[in-house]
Amino acid sequence: MTDSRMNFQTGAPKIAPRILCIGLPVRDLTFRVNVPARGSKTHATHFAEICGGNALNAAIGIVRLGGRASMCGPMGDSRETSSRYMFDKLAEEGIETNHLIHMPNLVTPISAIMIDDTGERTIVTFRDPELWKVKLPPTDLLLEDCAAILTESRCAPFCTELCAEAVRRGIPVVVDVDRAMSMSEGLLTASSHLVFSSEPLQETADVTDDAQALRKLAKITPSFLAGTRGPMGTIWLNPQGGLEETPAFPVHTVDTLGAGDVFHGAFALALTEGQELRQALRFASAAAALKCTRYGGAYAAPQRAEVEEFLDQHAAAPPA
Repeated sequence: MTDSRMNFQTGAPKIAPRILCIGLPVRDLTFRVNVPARGSKTHATHFAEICGGNALNAAIGIVRLGGRASMCGPMGDSRETSSRYMFDKLAEEGIETNHLIHMPNLVTPISAIMIDDTGERTIVTFRDPELWKVKLPPTDLLLEDCAAILTESRCAPFCTELCAEAVRRGIPVVVDVDRAMSMSEGLLTASSHLVFSSEPLQETADVTDDAQALRKLAKITPSFLAGTRGPMGTIWLNPQGGLEETPAFPVHTVDTLGAGDVFHGAFALALTEGQELRQALRFASAAAALKCTRYGGAYAAPQRAEVEEFLDQHAAAPPA
């Protein structure tokens, strides 16, 4: 497994590691509402406008947990209201934005998100197809002082070469896979850690069982492989190829929006700190669980002290 070959630091660093988060930032319009039937009207009990997108949410989680995050990826036109709003919000969070690229005359992605009484979310997103034609800054500039890369699988068209070079340099590359991938997808090998959601894991491998899917993918990629399953926890292959599971923490869930992204951000940060896989996955699970107990998408991501206290409380008895 790639994990055993990466040159990770040991022990938490004195200077926060910089994690390069590559993705498509999204302007999220969130509503607390029971999803209405087609053609009907209904009232929301709450509305909030926040920043979103897998990598951006992960970046928020990383900074909240004591890491350093920089965003890279395409944005809409610099004159656009959404772009200005999001740059302001990212600055407030302490996320570096100097590698975001404005695309003239294009629209920043936008989502309408409905969160029901169970905390489950339904999302409708518009992403301009022209955004995928973005050209990233020079590789040496992006990888300077870079402790890890975290990217969304949908960004493969414009980040695969960068990720491959990062792996060659011994820099961990964590891919958040939330859509089915081709078995010939370049990111399957231009990565060190592939963390799938359960459904795209099965769709990618064309099997209906998570464990079988992981074993099938292990034959074509040296990357660490895991599948997240929400309240069912995380299933993964250890460096020897053995199947393991990390249980989820039982919590009262009110909002799942951004939970998976916070998981990925926390996992990437844990790797840069030298946490071993089992510990890193438990750390990520704790961060995601705490986020689920609060409204606000990734803006409800916990602080480092909260996660450590939560883990201490659950140290005696592992989560069921």
